[in-house]
Amino acid sequence: MSELIKYNKTDDLVQDAVRIVDASRQNAYRAVNAALIQRNWLLGKRIAEETLGSQSRDERYGNQVVQNLAKELTERYGKGFDFSSLYKYVRFYQGYPNILETVSPKSFLLSWSHYLTLLQVDDQVARDWYEKEAAEQTWSVRTLQRNISSQYYYRLLASQHKDVVEKEMQQLNAPSRNDKYEFIKNPVVAEFLGLEQNTDFTESTLEKAIISNLQRFLMELGKGYAFVARQQHIHTEKEDYYIDLVFYNYILKCFVLIDLKTAKITHQDVGQMDMYVRMYDELKRNEGDNPTIGIVLCADTDEDIARYSILKGNEQLFASKYKLYLPTKEQLRREIDAQKEFFRLQQKIEWYEKDEF
Repeated sequence: MSELIKYNKTDDLVQDAVRIVDASRQNAYRAVNAALIQRNWLLGKRIAEETLGSQSRDERYGNQVVQNLAKELTERYGKGFDFSSLYKYVRFYQGYPNILETVSPKSFLLSWSHYLTLLQVDDQVARDWYEKEAAEQTWSVRTLQRNISSQYYYRLLASQHKDVVEKEMQQLNAPSRNDKYEFIKNPVVAEFLGLEQNTDFTESTLEKAIISNLQRFLMELGKGYAFVARQQHIHTEKEDYYIDLVFYNYILKCFVLIDLKTAKITHQDVGQMDMYVRMYDELKRNEGDNPTIGIVLCADTDEDIARYSILKGNEQLFASKYKLYLPTKEQLRREIDAQKEFFRLQQKIEWYEKDEF
């Protein structure tokens, strides 16, 4: 039975209603999270029993079993059951063999995403410490990942001034503690519940307007573009990423990824697009497809530019072949300029209409 919602009645109806809604959301999340953890642990246990139950079974047998299972489950249920995910469930079972004894909506404090992050830590003592601190200090997944990546445990262990290290991490962790509904945006939970993910993650209304019209703009170029996805989710062990637009060009036989930045393009932006390109080549590219292309757009007020990204030494292929079918930097610049001007005029009209009343 789910946990009862508790609140203290006051004279403020609105605040009481807010507390009730907040508490119900928290309870619902804990219940879903406990079920998700149990499912993944049980799947991991069953797969481990099948693939590791006999010493005569080699690694190739295990890989084939998991590949076949991934195919069957993906066809039935969709995302969350690919080869990589199923092996993570096995690792979870092996790393936490007794966790089901403590899992319940009432008692469980950490999410599946927390445990997925903790599995990056091979040192059992360090992992236990991060798990304990994450639960006691109510670290978000992002906070846990940052603390693991920054070697917080080992720095604290080696430091003669532990209070200085602790104070530093508390300051870094403070912003994420304010996002108490971060779990609502958790794509792992959305996949588990079979829900469509919220794709409205753009940084501003201007960016949303530009992306919407870029989608139409590229389709109108008439050079072989087929729309694939908008705000496509890519999940790594450490982060969730969202690519603004994804197309497939059936003339070029390649994917074209587009990411828009509202500020000046940085090396990190280009590096991130290179990562998207590598991941697409590894996960989505089929035999006969040409290398994936990434386009990073900058919508800065003073300079609208584009940067193209293509890896694995195919720069010449890009220059001689892809150039004929991709929008030029000047075309992209003009389109962004036009949409920005349209957006400004629209905002001005709305302002005048409000002012009249």
